Amino acid sequence: MKKARFPKDSYVTMTEFVLPNDTNTLNNLMGGRMMHWMDIVGAISAQRHCNRVVVTASVDNIQFRNPIKLGNVVTLEAKVTRAFNSSMEVNIIVHAEDIPAGFKQKTNEAFLTFVAVDQTGKPIDVPEVTPETEHEKFLWDGALRRRELRLILSGRMAPADATALKGIFDIKDTLYPAS
Repeated sequence: MKKARFPKDSYVTMTEFVLPNDTNTLNNLMGGRMMHWMDIVGAISAQRHCNRVVVTASVDNIQFRNPIKLGNVVTLEAKVTRAFNSSMEVNIIVHAEDIPAGFKQKTNEAFLTFVAVDQTGKPIDVPEVTPETEHEKFLWDGALRRRELRLILSGRMAPADATALKGIFDIKDTLYPAS
């Protein structure tokens, strides 16, 4: 197994300028363009973590909190929160900045999952993640629950097999514990 790595080892920041071709008829950044940028920054982060080619496996709910306007500068930050056998969860946070107005705000956040693959496209093992800060530990702890939920929603795991989500899906045992 490869030596564990820290989240900071996979940190990536990417900056984009919102141009007319990136916007909709309201002069806001198109959601598809944002998702494209998030996929790129996430893939770079995952590649930094494992030093291998990666493919996108899943995209969790992307929160569009605030519109991003034509002329804004968009900063995307990504880092690996946790690694499982061949997959890595990457947290991406996006800020938009109106430089002339001196205004910056968080606009988007999401978790994307990437899988490391060999030259034939077969999944391969990746290094573990060792969180250092309290926030990194918080994200690392929640990653197992998010992974199990992804697997359940994709039909690759039965809810009864989700150990980290036991209290959520096993309602009978929660309401009527065994005597």
